[in-house]
Amino acid sequence: MSNQVKIFDTTLRDGEQALAASLSMKEKLQIAFALERLGVDIIEAGFPVSSPGDFQSVRSIAREIKNATVCGLSRALEKDIDACGEAMSVAEQFRIHTFIATSDIHVASKLRKSQDEVVEMAVKAIKHAGRYTDDIEFSCEDAGRTPIDYLCRMVESAINAGATTVNIPDTVGYTTPTEFGGIIQSLFNRVPNIDKAIISVHCHNDLGLAVANSLVAVEYGARQIECTINGIGERAGNCSLEEIAMILQTRQAMLGLNTNIRSQEISRTSKLVSQLCNMPVQANKAIVGANAFSHSSGIHQDGVLKAQNTYEIMTPESVGINKNNLNLTSRSGRHVIKHRLEELGYKTQDYDLDTLYASFVKLADKKGQVFDYDLEALLFFDKQKPADEHYKLLYLQASSGKEIIPSATVKLQVGDEEVIESCTGNGPVDAAYNAIIKVLGHEQLDIVDFKLDSKGEGADALAQVSVVVEYNGRRFNGIGLATDIVESGVKALIHVLNNTHLADQIDHQKKQQVQIAGV
Repeated sequence: MSNQVKIFDTTLRDGEQALAASLSMKEKLQIAFALERLGVDIIEAGFPVSSPGDFQSVRSIAREIKNATVCGLSRALEKDIDACGEAMSVAEQFRIHTFIATSDIHVASKLRKSQDEVVEMAVKAIKHAGRYTDDIEFSCEDAGRTPIDYLCRMVESAINAGATTVNIPDTVGYTTPTEFGGIIQSLFNRVPNIDKAIISVHCHNDLGLAVANSLVAVEYGARQIECTINGIGERAGNCSLEEIAMILQTRQAMLGLNTNIRSQEISRTSKLVSQLCNMPVQANKAIVGANAFSHSSGIHQDGVLKAQNTYEIMTPESVGINKNNLNLTSRSGRHVIKHRLEELGYKTQDYDLDTLYASFVKLADKKGQVFDYDLEALLFFDKQKPADEHYKLLYLQASSGKEIIPSATVKLQVGDEEVIESCTGNGPVDAAYNAIIKVLGHEQLDIVDFKLDSKGEGADALAQVSVVVEYNGRRFNGIGLATDIVESGVKALIHVLNNTHLADQIDHQKKQQVQIAGV
């Protein structure tokens, strides 16, 4: 049996399902590029049949990604599989991942079919997927609660039908490591054709055991782990990619297992996903949390100063965390910025130097000194801007105080036009938002969440505002970054408006395609 464990990342599919608002196509592509650079083997890009936007995102990722296998999810239905095949037909290599529930409770209550009928559906779906690719994954949804005899039968049937990877999910995070390891061991002992497929696991974290269950599974022979960056996903999330990858790397001598993950990319990828998904990483999160390599105890500090490995089993540098040791000012030139980004691990293709430098100079004029975390914040924020901004902020003035009514004046560029409006509100941000809504000429936007966070340290830290807006039955996320809170809030809303504009364009194009096809 091979010692290589494949890493199947489902941040863009299972991870996105847990978000308050959907990611834009550009944001999904950014994450896909980061995952490719991280060394992920398979990127599950989405669920193509679920919406026109998801279909286009999967197609875009399939076209652009070259060094990882792009995968699309489908139910065991021909229309789902056809959508996957069509979306990913532009890829050099792709996988179709089809699934059906196998536990008694799902078969009886959700599917309302017999076990024989479910096996028949699975086999039919796998054979249909074979029309598009020979890289087919089949998942036994809720395998953790599936009777072992039936699970063995389903796995054997799936492999005979053409599945090259069979996934055993602990869909509801119910099993314990001993129990889940026993399931994997039983499959290897009882399924006669199991050597013809890779056994995969997809563990959820409802009881905090997703990583532990995934680890014991590979110890018993599974050779693919399905996981997400920062462990995001449905309910309590999924197996955390950074945790399982660093376990296999740190304990390689004992486990004897390898992955293709470039661990130095972990911190950067974690930050990108956290920013774009508007899901902060808890400070005590293993591997990527702010406190993961911090030492407060005097005994610990003394030990680390004498020998780093007294209290650190891995180095910060091994996951891409660099010490913040450079102050930059408005007098720093482009070459200094480029050099510092190279030291932080960024390549020239990761950013537009002219755009980033312009933002840097403005920030440096306001703060005086710019630190590494400021530079990375600017880099992430610049990446989030839609390439074609339909809405742009040209001017903002806001006022508020104890004895005055908060007011704001906003000047926007909308396409080729410039529009200016003024409004009052409960506060300066509310006043600015009222003015923007007035510019739009409608009130279809419903702001369902508004969060303010500090990016950096001290009183002059950058303010990051994250907003979630409901528009036409869908939720969109926007992020703004500035030293001024009101400006940050306005930028976040404009980010949302550009995302809704792109979504409207995609929906319009899809309708036109349907009309043309109808003709």
